[in-house]
Amino acid sequence: MEGLDNIVEKMNKGMVNEAIAELTSLIAQSETPSDTTYYILGNAYRKIGDWQHALDNYLQAIAINPDSPAKQAYTMAMDILNFYNKDMFNQ
Repeated sequence: MEGLDNIVEKMNKGMVNEAIAELTSLIAQSETPSDTTYYILGNAYRKIGDWQHALDNYLQAIAINPDSPAKQAYTMAMDILNFYNKDMFNQ
């Protein structure tokens, strides 16, 4: 968990792309990645505005652990995306 704490700290300092690279590597090297790793990766993608990758990672976390905080993050992200009204910008 200490490694994940360091990655979250990097994200908080604005080093999101570096955090994404480290999390992706961590997942690739692990036989059974944790739901927390996918959840944090989803948060990193959300921070850079990559909603599709964020949602995909939240779903991976939920598949591993249905009670993961990724469930709430996924729901909130979908609420935001569903609220977004593209017609408002086409006037």
